[in-house]
Amino acid sequence: MTPRNSLLRAARRLPSAVVALTFVLALAGCGGNQNTLDPASHAEHRISNLFWVLFVASSIGFGLVVWLLFLGWWRRNRPDLPRGVGEHGATGLVIGLGIALPIVLLSILFVWSDVFVIRSTAAPAKGTTAMTVVVTGRQWWWQVSYQGSTAVTANEIHIPVNTRVRILARTTDVIHSFWIPELNRKIDMIPGRTGSILLDATRPGTYRGQCSEFCGLQHAHMAVEVIAESRPAFNRWLAANAGPAHTPSGAAAAGLTTFMGSGCGDCHQIRGTSAHGLVGPDLTHLEGRQTLAAATIANTPQNLADWIRHPQQLKPGSKMPDLQLPDADWSSIVSYLRTLR
Repeated sequence: MTPRNSLLRAARRLPSAVVALTFVLALAGCGGNQNTLDPASHAEHRISNLFWVLFVASSIGFGLVVWLLFLGWWRRNRPDLPRGVGEHGATGLVIGLGIALPIVLLSILFVWSDVFVIRSTAAPAKGTTAMTVVVTGRQWWWQVSYQGSTAVTANEIHIPVNTRVRILARTTDVIHSFWIPELNRKIDMIPGRTGSILLDATRPGTYRGQCSEFCGLQHAHMAVEVIAESRPAFNRWLAANAGPAHTPSGAAAAGLTTFMGSGCGDCHQIRGTSAHGLVGPDLTHLEGRQTLAAATIANTPQNLADWIRHPQQLKPGSKMPDLQLPDADWSSIVSYLRTLR
């Protein structure tokens, strides 16, 4: 086959390739549970309603413009508008539909979105919520603590359903952005400042969130899950996570010794032990979490073993190093970590 024929064949295939690529890109955002149009809170309901109103208004406006363009093309050789409307009528049409109507509609939408939507979804005033949760963004995970409790966890925010929860958002390094699409709009986390946003889930469920401000190599793998549950279930979870780790025995006790001897306690904290590191997540109740590595992988025994042995393969650039330990030591550490419930 000559080069010319090859180029011709490639040119014929190009439209199909463009269509296929467009289809793949369109499907890339599908799946998961980060649908802003499936609101699970009062705030997100208002945001969703605003979207649909703007979408319908924009569609009507777009349709009107297309109709006027078509009308102009269709009557391009005629001096007057339909029904004998002349130059003065055309001027009035331009002023009415092209200037006055957009100004009125955009002013109404602006006032409605600012006064009735944006302000109602803004940070709640202090003292107007039932509880406060402090979320601290780090590269690349989330630390979660509860005011009035010693409970500390990572990458999971437990809240009671039908309860106004005030989130205080902070960062210890670069700019992050906290966003739970089904519960409220995003809020930026600026170094040296504390932001605030309201979460008030109206139904039980697990709602996935994401850092939505590029913050480094593993930005895409900096997810967080909000678990909304009944008040009794939340109270049980909070009480269990406020306590220290249970004292291990047998093989687990040996695992704790290995954990401390390998330097893991210099980066991680396990309440009730001598591990008081603040670089990585608190591991006191690690086995009670659903995911590992900021919701990158499910919390299963095999994934836990793979994560602590090869963190740089699963999350390159993370601050957790690849420790060169014997297989027996790894097994001992995993046995201990699995007791942290």
